[in-house]
Amino acid sequence: MSIKSLLIGQPIETVREKHERLSKITGLAIFSSDNLSSVAYATEEILLALVIAGSALLSYAVGISIAIAALLAIIAISYFQTIHAYPSGGGSYIVAKDNLGDTTGLVAGAALLIDYVLTVSVSITAGVAAITSAFPALGDYRVLLCLAAIVILMIGNLRGLREAGKIFSLPTYFFIISLFVLIGVGLFKVLTGTEAAQPAAELEAAASYVPIFIILRAFASGCAAVTGIEAVSNGVRAFRPPEARNASMTLLIMAALLGTMFIGTSFLADHYNILPVENETVLSQLAAIIFSKGPVYYLIQASTALILILAANTSFQDFPRLSSVMAADGFMPRQFGSRGDRLVFSNGIVILGVFSAALVVIFRGETHALIPLYAVGVFLAITLSQTGMVKHWFDNRERHWRRNLFINGIGAVTTAIVVVVIASTKFIHGAWIVIIAIPVIVYLTKQVKRHYDSVADQLSMQGRKRMLEYTHHSVIVPVSGVHQAVVNAIRYAKALSNDVVAVYVCFDPMETTIVKQKWNTHGMDVPLIILESEYRSVIEPLMEYIDGVRETHRGGVITVVLPEFVPQKWWQHLLHNQTAWLIKGLLLFKRGVVSTSVPLHLDK
Repeated sequence: MSIKSLLIGQPIETVREKHERLSKITGLAIFSSDNLSSVAYATEEILLALVIAGSALLSYAVGISIAIAALLAIIAISYFQTIHAYPSGGGSYIVAKDNLGDTTGLVAGAALLIDYVLTVSVSITAGVAAITSAFPALGDYRVLLCLAAIVILMIGNLRGLREAGKIFSLPTYFFIISLFVLIGVGLFKVLTGTEAAQPAAELEAAASYVPIFIILRAFASGCAAVTGIEAVSNGVRAFRPPEARNASMTLLIMAALLGTMFIGTSFLADHYNILPVENETVLSQLAAIIFSKGPVYYLIQASTALILILAANTSFQDFPRLSSVMAADGFMPRQFGSRGDRLVFSNGIVILGVFSAALVVIFRGETHALIPLYAVGVFLAITLSQTGMVKHWFDNRERHWRRNLFINGIGAVTTAIVVVVIASTKFIHGAWIVIIAIPVIVYLTKQVKRHYDSVADQLSMQGRKRMLEYTHHSVIVPVSGVHQAVVNAIRYAKALSNDVVAVYVCFDPMETTIVKQKWNTHGMDVPLIILESEYRSVIEPLMEYIDGVRETHRGGVITVVLPEFVPQKWWQHLLHNQTAWLIKGLLLFKRGVVSTSVPLHLDK
């Protein structure tokens, strides 16, 4: 407990939950880091797609960025309405499930869960790429740096919502200021002509390409900038009252900041003829041209690395929250619905950290390898959410329902087109993995729900009774010898029933003879059954004996009393075998058999 308290802090009382909520300032830092950080790589992903055509299509980068910013505005306005329609939290899963049915909601939920894991992996690897761009010698340690960042973020979020906001606010605003300084100085130099653009490189095009397909693929790649836009809608309840108003204002501020920084970065990259190169990001090249590699350059790289790494924090907020909602509906293990010591959903935080770390290792910390998997899930979820809102307005016909239906309808159609574009252009590059994973997760969540429904039905007191009347009670005490723990267990067993036997598994005939002699003195008139073990196994002969007793007394119950001694220090447990634990685990699956332990606590 002392190590746990050192890492995540002292437990917080449940009554303090409302005091742990976020203001707009800390809420922006918590929920926008993923969205805003995409500025660091979205422009680069557009250029990477366009260079396949050589120099011919590079001029489309700014136009594509403006189109994505317009898409961002449509989605932001749509989610603004969703927040006010669902002030208790209107994530895609909730909206789609309420309006379009469980299966559609699960598709949205599965898509988001996958996207949150990818967000952590992409953000962390992109942040480490910013570090290795400034310090190339660290390139060989890329995966280790990524894993260390995931662990730090996981611990930070386990410390609680408000404390995470304090930790992550400064880096977020540091990045915003740094990017606006970069864009402002860059635009000033462009307008005043004080910085000449470097000559455009002559690039050879691929042997054959279809321009419209390349442009659509570049658009799909750049749509990574829109990921994270739903985070605020998912986390409405994390804000201080009035929750809906604070959340919606945070959403609009986030969208405005992202649109401005994204278009500004793309414009400057196009003006200075910057192209993607190995081992250095586009943003690093842009900062080096505008400020040269001096203190300001390194400050911008530091802020970029921090925001990219902390961008994963958005997922560490939303993955556990979404998992808890799905758990409350019975579609996820119930452990995800439990809050930890610091009033956060600790199990979801830990599982997210494990999954994202696995992806980093599998893809060797390469951002560009992970990007093709990205954005498919989030746009599918957004589309289903907007479609659900269209049905919501049509069914309820609240005030201004026609206007609201039109806005969400535009959002649904636009994002549906984006889903098709992303899925088709990125399918062979990795999007197929996500497209297959979504129905697999939906199937598994339905199996979880089916199990919980079956358990509830069988445990219910309504309609039928399953009261068992036992005709006989047999008590079996497995013993490894004759000592004080065994004597205590025999005393307890005799208090339960008159039918008590002790069972000893024989490995060595000489040892067995000694045990019999001691038993005659200390066995308290309880029969000792000797079982032969041809293969030196305790478990198999014991289980066969228990099964034999069950056959003899079919309507009875068997209690297996396990004598155990408990050392005082934790490390001392490692010096003794754990046969009792194995026996208890196996007996759990035998009908009509109960296991119980009689511990003897040692003094030292």
